[in-house]
Amino acid sequence: MSTPSEVVQQAYAAFGRRDIPGILALLTDDVEWRFHASPSTGIPYGGKFTGKKEVEAWFVMLAQNDDIQQFEPREFLAGPDHVTVLGWERVRPLPNGTPFDGEWVHVFTLKGGKISRWIGTADTAARQAAAK
Repeated sequence: MSTPSEVVQQAYAAFGRRDIPGILALLTDDVEWRFHASPSTGIPYGGKFTGKKEVEAWFVMLAQNDDIQQFEPREFLAGPDHVTVLGWERVRPLPNGTPFDGEWVHVFTLKGGKISRWIGTADTAARQAAAK
């Protein structure tokens, strides 16, 4: 069985390949997926999503709204059933935004070797400014 950090690294590797089915295979059926973004930012993929179908739809929304040009998970802080990842990204909001650099934090909880919860937060103010 893989460690929590290995499972999370597999998910990031799949994301880097744009392999959404590969990510979904690493999730529990009842996964809770949350991206923190105030409604005032206009970020459509903010909110809570439950289950693999909703998470798949979340990735579609992400791809429709952000051109992720660089994405780097940089630090993995792991416990027995969770991993917190600190990272950096360069993103261009679609359709006509300007690229911006920002840091992000992702928190994963695992059950039975699969991701059961993901909570993400990023520099939503920088994204909002770049989207104008």
